[in-house]
Amino acid sequence: MDDLQAMSVFAAVVRAGSMSGAARQLGMTPSAVSQRVRALETAHGVTLLHRSTRKLALTEVGQRVHAHCEALVQSAAQAREQLQLARDALDGELRLAAPVGFARHVGPALAPLLAQHPALKLRLLVDDAMIDLIEARVDLALRAGRMPDSSWVARRLCSFGWVLCASPAYLARAGVPETPADLARHEWLGGDARSEGGLMLELAAADGRVERLRVEPRIVSNNQLTIEQLCAAGLGLALLVRPDADEDLRAGRVVPLLTGWRLPSTPVWGVTPQRGAQPAKVRHALAALEAALRRLPGAEV
Repeated sequence: MDDLQAMSVFAAVVRAGSMSGAARQLGMTPSAVSQRVRALETAHGVTLLHRSTRKLALTEVGQRVHAHCEALVQSAAQAREQLQLARDALDGELRLAAPVGFARHVGPALAPLLAQHPALKLRLLVDDAMIDLIEARVDLALRAGRMPDSSWVARRLCSFGWVLCASPAYLARAGVPETPADLARHEWLGGDARSEGGLMLELAAADGRVERLRVEPRIVSNNQLTIEQLCAAGLGLALLVRPDADEDLRAGRVVPLLTGWRLPSTPVWGVTPQRGAQPAKVRHALAALEAALRRLPGAEV
């Protein structure tokens, strides 16, 4: 590394025609520039420059070495340019992972960005399982819930509220629950992550009362979309993510229950596998997703 720095200084001296000129270009003192060139000569046992009080002249060895040192400087400049392009250019492939429930929001969120930047490509990996970001070479992942400790970098985008729902057909058959205690006698649908040992419910009233109870789902799936569909089909009660349930709620396929009680919200994260500066494609995708998710019904900033 010392050789590389000294070669860069030597190339600057030749380019400027003097130690003082190179020092001004490099933001160094003339003595420091002279010391770097002298150290390069001493380390390799050669003389690169003939020095006089009036001018500098390249030796024969210096002429040969200078061509390579100048090429080294140019290569470094090109490398910096590519690094800058990688940081600022919206191109290449963006590999994004999202759960099935979130996938429906990714397209509308990123469509304007993709339309404005034709060189940007998208590879969307949709899976409710936790994809290994490093192994799958994922640039950005959407995650919901509590983030476990890891080396990944998580940025909170928003939070989604939950709504307790059932279909009108189910309620006509089983009755409408009026209190949290009534929930225990109903059929339930639940997701794997929340249903190990039963589904734990926590409901908070406006006056500060909190009711907690555990129910055993009859139907379990790790796919939230499936739970939503089965709920609309009349197979039981379910906790649905508010933005995902919006269409069914507006169409009357499901109705909200115990609306005087509030369920905890779930944070939504944008997760990247690396710290430090992110490439432009990741930064812009994060901003677009954050803005779009915050506009969804039931989203909380």
